[in-house]
Amino acid sequence: MTGPILSAFGAAARAAGRAFENAGKLLEVAPYVEHLAPSTKVLSFGGKAPAIHETAFVAPSASIIGNVQVGKGASVWYGATLRGDVQSITVGEQTTIGDRAVVHVAKLKGDAPTKIGNRVTVGPRAVIHACTLEDESTVGAGAQVLDKAVVKSHAALAPGAVLTPGKTVPSGHLWAGVPAKFVRELTAEEIANIKREAVASFELATVHKAETSKDYVQVEADEEAWIDKKQRSPSYWPRLKDPKDPAEIPGFGVPGRIFNHPLTVPLPEGSDRSGASK
Repeated sequence: MTGPILSAFGAAARAAGRAFENAGKLLEVAPYVEHLAPSTKVLSFGGKAPAIHETAFVAPSASIIGNVQVGKGASVWYGATLRGDVQSITVGEQTTIGDRAVVHVAKLKGDAPTKIGNRVTVGPRAVIHACTLEDESTVGAGAQVLDKAVVKSHAALAPGAVLTPGKTVPSGHLWAGVPAKFVRELTAEEIANIKREAVASFELATVHKAETSKDYVQVEADEEAWIDKKQRSPSYWPRLKDPKDPAEIPGFGVPGRIFNHPLTVPLPEGSDRSGASK
């Protein structure tokens, strides 16, 4: 019952707002209308909203839509799109979805969700469609993994490769080409690099998350501090701030001070505030 009431109230408020706006435009010679572009960073679809871990990094220009779960320490980089409209998408811990990559799902005769494990690296402009990427696997830039294909743990798909529907890249293999085929086995060093690359991307994403989460006040403060540091002489020593007096009454200053305050005038040992000895 509450939902329809709030919906009706919202519609009435929007109508009143438009009426006020139109009245204001009539008073202007050349009215200027500023169109607000809504954010598409996180959108619900079909009654399902994305679930994003608080430690994950989602770039301001990325889009996460519908039934999507993003795990701890994962990163969705600039321009990437995760669209869980007809099925679910799961992104594991410390997994990287590269710039302008697309992760989608499919609704075929059976369920075709997309499952991406932990510490997986999806390269820039890659297409991940209704498939499975197991833990510590990697998909190169511009590569495509199509419906119900599987990239096993510690496996790699080369940049630009197309893994056709239903195919599986076994663990320890490197596949490349269009369509993708077996090239060779990965060395132990290359397999170790898959995890190292994922961890390095996670650490970099932490910096981006801190920078992109700043509000305009913090951005302006950082800019002023940078300008001040750039213009100051190396020999300049900033004046220390005066210590705050805990007995000060805010807004009064001296003499607005609490005299005989226990913080500024400690009691002699064995006596109370009246001066009598215990």
